[in-house]
Amino acid sequence: MSTPEDPYADLVWDPDDLAPPPDGEEPPEDWAPAAAGIQAAPAAPARSFAGADPLAVLGEVYGYDSFRADQADIVDHVTAGGDAVVLMPTGGGKSITYQVPALVREGTGLVISPLIALMHDQVEALRANGVRAAALNSTQSAPERADTERAYLSGELDLLYVAPERLSGAATTALLQRGRLSVIAIDEAHCVSQWGHDFRPDYLALGDLAERFPGVPRMALTATATRETHREITDRLRLPDARHFVASFDRPNIQYRIEPKTDVRRQLTAFVRAQPAGASGIVYALSRKSVEQTAAYLRGQGIDALPYHAGLDAAIRAANQQRFLREDGVVMVATIAFGMGIDKPDVRYVAHIDLPKSVEGYYQETGRAGRDGEPSVAWMAYGLADVVQQRRLIDGGEGDLARKRRQHQHLDAMLALCETVECRRVNLLGYFGQPAEACGNCDTCLEPPQTWDGLVPAQKLLSTIVRLQRERGQAYGAGQLIDILRGADTERIRQLGHQSLATYGIGSDLSDQDWRSVVRQLLARGILVARGEYGTLALGEAAGPVLKGEQAVPLRRDVAGRVGSARVRKTAATDVAPADRDLFEALRAWR
Repeated sequence: MSTPEDPYADLVWDPDDLAPPPDGEEPPEDWAPAAAGIQAAPAAPARSFAGADPLAVLGEVYGYDSFRADQADIVDHVTAGGDAVVLMPTGGGKSITYQVPALVREGTGLVISPLIALMHDQVEALRANGVRAAALNSTQSAPERADTERAYLSGELDLLYVAPERLSGAATTALLQRGRLSVIAIDEAHCVSQWGHDFRPDYLALGDLAERFPGVPRMALTATATRETHREITDRLRLPDARHFVASFDRPNIQYRIEPKTDVRRQLTAFVRAQPAGASGIVYALSRKSVEQTAAYLRGQGIDALPYHAGLDAAIRAANQQRFLREDGVVMVATIAFGMGIDKPDVRYVAHIDLPKSVEGYYQETGRAGRDGEPSVAWMAYGLADVVQQRRLIDGGEGDLARKRRQHQHLDAMLALCETVECRRVNLLGYFGQPAEACGNCDTCLEPPQTWDGLVPAQKLLSTIVRLQRERGQAYGAGQLIDILRGADTERIRQLGHQSLATYGIGSDLSDQDWRSVVRQLLARGILVARGEYGTLALGEAAGPVLKGEQAVPLRRDVAGRVGSARVRKTAATDVAPADRDLFEALRAWR
């Protein structure tokens, strides 16, 4: 039996990702984005902003007449010397809440950012607005670093950006202690959570900043955190007396849409073509290979699509990024790294063609759409293969049982969002501990899914799995089980003698696609589990009451996407795009 193709096989840890996967290596602190590296600190402007009125600084530097939502309270609190934990969605204006206090307080604001790409973009934007900003990183030459250090020690910097791993070095700490810090801002603070989706060990040491720089107000900021992660940020970064500012995570201008995956590239093409003329978007895929193949496919369909991942030549990556930033109607097909620090507020849609590993990741990535507040769409297609492959990667990956259990919990929450028959926004915000009412602007609100009684089909499937295991000591993946239930007359059925099973043919009333929907939803609910390299199916902890008929199994009836045919069509090998045929045949091999 051939091994199913692993779509992550060529996905080594991208150095431009926010954080490595559990079994990845730490990204080098000296990685630089495709654009030119951060230059040395410029000569100091005629004046600093120290002592200025925060509202005046807001107008002069940022061009705004007033603060938004909690921004004014946060700025006042930190300017007065208080610590703060800030949870604010992407596009909510987090950077202003630490940049303005850093400007108006005496000294230099220290910003700890996980990506040099973020540093580069923010430093350049600040300099363009007359702010004395710089960064310290090992992409700089010795003279450039010396200039930046001199500017800091001379009090000629308003903001200094560093990566968290740089603070583990004694030299950087000694340098900072010789100067004067006004504020310490820890961006992407959720990276300190050991059980989170973006854990970075270097963040654990940032709690020591309280002792190294007493009296300097500290801020922890993130756009994505559950209540548990929120508590962990507070504890691990030693912010017991911090004031907490938790903005609503709701992005009402984003419409959430998730549909079953049939022919994902054709589905994606139909979705992109349905968007307004000139709309720019981001398409996320989990492997570099998929990124390049998908971008090529879209270009073949007449769509202006560009690839972006860390394996591309730096010049190509830079050119593609600049085109995306400057031109309308460009689609960037990228790994999840793309979007961090990219200042393009008019992204009209974000599409996922692979299932994200967690709700936090999904929220963060979809949040890159519609930062200008205009209507935008978050679209995703996912299917049975996504579930099986994600489970397999968790089980086969590194880490102890506790870590794998937490990874499964993250995936379970993501699957619950995909399979919900209720408002997706209610589900999404509920995950972050924020109650909400049905939004009327997601796919399940606009076109409520039909449900049907899946108890009997679930019992038939579970019974087949039990009989194979007890009577023959066998376990199989979805394809072979579905063939048994549908009474398929295949060579493999005959070779294995599966036509003699009592459950052979008892599910012929459902199509192959219907059965795959059943399997996918039972996996999402923990009634089924996928095990091993080949994704063989076994009974989950929730299977007992279903087998006994003690628990109802309402299932959502799959429908086609909002663009295209009225119903999901049955997919045959001849219908699969050439680039997907290897995966299709691998899925067939599970039988």
